Amino acid sequence: MVYWQGLIRLEGFKEYEPITQLLDKVAALEPLRMTLNIRKLKALNSSGISVLGRFIFNLEKKTTIPSMVMQTSKKIIWQKKWANNFQLLVPTLQFEWE
Repeated sequence: MVYWQGLIRLEGFKEYEPITQLLDKVAALEPLRMTLNIRKLKALNSSGISVLGRFIFNLEKKTTIPSMVMQTSKKIIWQKKWANNFQLLVPTLQFEWE
């Protein structure tokens, strides 16, 4: 499980590289369930949303990780809005709402 919290507003994909590397390392462990908990992530800019979306999309292609879950909060507006977009991108993505 990867927990996200606070505010993440980095500039472009290059500054998000350490986050991408961390996510890739967790995925390389091939867990049975990949969980991204973003319930305490108050803000994520468009570059961050793109990085997260790209990771989810690429992870869905890996058959070694059978289940992907995003733990989200209905209290945070951007999460409600982007959940639909992530669901369209990866129909197998499951959501656990707080």
